[in-house]
Amino acid sequence: MKIGYNVAELQNEHVTFELEGIDRMYLNLYIPGLQTPEFVACFIKRHLGKPFASSAVLAPISDGFVEAIKTFCREHEVEMVRFKKERKDDVAKAYLEAFVREHGEDSEGLLFVGVAQERAPVVRTMRKDGFPWLYRSTAMVNYYYFYCYDGNFGPFFIKYCSYFPYNGKLCINGHEWLKRQLALKGIGFEALDNGLLNIGRRDADIDLY
Repeated sequence: MKIGYNVAELQNEHVTFELEGIDRMYLNLYIPGLQTPEFVACFIKRHLGKPFASSAVLAPISDGFVEAIKTFCREHEVEMVRFKKERKDDVAKAYLEAFVREHGEDSEGLLFVGVAQERAPVVRTMRKDGFPWLYRSTAMVNYYYFYCYDGNFGPFFIKYCSYFPYNGKLCINGHEWLKRQLALKGIGFEALDNGLLNIGRRDADIDLY
């Protein structure tokens, strides 16, 4: 039976460390005043100067928005990928690995732009008492995913709906942020698909903040 233990042996054999972190976090991007038919009607009549509030007048704006995304991709040589029946994270992982191999983990940039059809809240037009009326509905529309990489924070994406009022979401991942902080401080770790299995020790105190 062993009588004496040093601190390292006591920690390894008798102390369990647990790590808790924020998983995926979604931040909604939207203009509150354009989420109701009443305010959309106000936007069409006052801002666009149209005599009647009809969702048909919003189509050219949507077309211009989509064309601007395509033009951006062409001018900056960013690949546009239409998602199929596959995990978006798997597609993004392949692009991320290629980006890091070419530019290094401390670089930053746009990996690619993904396109996927998803259901979204929209404003439609119906006839009521001989006049166009706006009402809330849903439709399958294209969403554009901008997958990016930040040298300090890690991978993240911003997605935009291609239909008015072009609501978006920013998705960040606390585990990915922690991985980058550990790597920047030279602390080894073993990563899981979305998390950490263990963290290596070093002599200096660990201060991630």
